[in-house]
Amino acid sequence: MVSFGSQVDFSIPHIKIRNLNKFYDGKDQHIHALKHINLDIPQGKIFGIIGKSGAGKSSLIRTLNGLEKISEGSIHIHQQDLAELNHAELIQIRQKIGMIFQHFNLMSAKTVWENVALPLKISGIAKPEIGTRVNAVLALVGLENKAQNYPAELSGGQKQRVGIARALVHQPEILLCDEATSALDPESTSVVLSLLKKINRELGITIVLITHEMQVIREICDQVVVIEHGEIIESGQVWSVFSQPQQKITQELLNLEQLDLPFHVSPELRTDSTHTILKLRYETDPQKSPDLTQIFQAFQGSVHLYQSHIDSIQGHLIGTLVVGTTPVDFDLQHLQGQLKQHIAQIEVLGYARPTH
Repeated sequence: MVSFGSQVDFSIPHIKIRNLNKFYDGKDQHIHALKHINLDIPQGKIFGIIGKSGAGKSSLIRTLNGLEKISEGSIHIHQQDLAELNHAELIQIRQKIGMIFQHFNLMSAKTVWENVALPLKISGIAKPEIGTRVNAVLALVGLENKAQNYPAELSGGQKQRVGIARALVHQPEILLCDEATSALDPESTSVVLSLLKKINRELGITIVLITHEMQVIREICDQVVVIEHGEIIESGQVWSVFSQPQQKITQELLNLEQLDLPFHVSPELRTDSTHTILKLRYETDPQKSPDLTQIFQAFQGSVHLYQSHIDSIQGHLIGTLVVGTTPVDFDLQHLQGQLKQHIAQIEVLGYARPTH
């Protein structure tokens, strides 16, 4: 087994970001790409950063390894301020940060073994040490039998595993993943995510992962921040954000806005409204799933179930129910009080009316 020998200290953030701002000056515009970012990324955890295209995710991750200079604020890695390091110190700390890219960035004329060895050759590592490290990381990612193959002979998932091996060969303490699975099919994505979890678990490497896919966050991350227009708008443990998303963009990323109902839903109560459509969200221990009988008894009239979803995340049972209830003029605050032991959040989606 590969062992990088780093001690995991959970008492201090591995990465501490304070009041980070990033500006780009274009031909006719001044772009504020990152706005007052404050983050503590714990050591030895998998930390997710999610947002739509153009939200500022890539700018943020590129500041962490020095590919982008920050305009204002500070980034500390192991309590070292990146802005205060000299050139030699910056090179040294960059070697502790591995990077995985969306499109692999492999050299087509070099074998798998040569691609993985290249960073060590550039750094002047002795040949025996290069051989030991390259063989070890190829075994870790399950590609020791592909060492003499060329990238053109590999699948997308295999290419990304080569990229992971190359990122690990310098024995980093931090692994940055920039949309590492977005170019892969579902099966390859599953393999890569399982590999990242294994790396985190066995080597204690801190992983910072940016993506636009909530499923990736759900699968492997411990914590998540949601970024929009360069700002962090929501953050927390993954199970907490999934169970009670506070922002509309988060709900959209979770596909919670997708309703398929057999009638129109109007945001306003109308004379032809037949019942109120509610979304009930709950979070609980898997051994204590909500009692639907007790929930539905709290309603004053009939209850119709139109959609439901349930998931298990980080040891928490996360669920959503979309129901319709009559009468339409019930007391929402009273209902919330009655259901507070079962339901974390109740939202009025609108009012049903006939389709004709």
